[in-house]
Amino acid sequence: MTALLPEVPAAPGRHAAEVAFPDRERYRAQVAAYRDAGFELCADLCAVDYLTHPGRWLPEGVTPERFEVVVNLLSLSQKRRVRVRVQVPERDPVVDSVVDVYPGADAMEREAYDLMGIVFTGHPDLTRILMPEDWEGHPLRKDYGVGRVPVQFKEAPGPR
Repeated sequence: MTALLPEVPAAPGRHAAEVAFPDRERYRAQVAAYRDAGFELCADLCAVDYLTHPGRWLPEGVTPERFEVVVNLLSLSQKRRVRVRVQVPERDPVVDSVVDVYPGADAMEREAYDLMGIVFTGHPDLTRILMPEDWEGHPLRKDYGVGRVPVQFKEAPGPR
């Protein structure tokens, strides 16, 4: 069993929270250690693109990367919540899947893959979940081009 990383205090001016910052190599083991420590639920898993916010606060020793995978774990029995934040570089947006640890993370990892392009190694079915299979790119990336779909109205709204 992997020992839990020490939680880091919240950023200055933020509410106190338990937050762990494992590197990509320890990420899956860290999440499994929290499960073994009594965190029954993976309440959320998402990806964040910090392209336009590179100067965010991170604890000493954590190198900021463009992408970050954030996992919120919940222990109902202990009445605790912990956030696991792992930095994912733009040049290699790959991180281990935690579906075998928390099966409910399946759709959340697929969504992060579909919309942000983060690849979850070991995921049993890493396919698009929201966008069509032939869609090119990942629409929630901050450098993704803004597209427009023309809307045609049948008739102009009348007076009220």
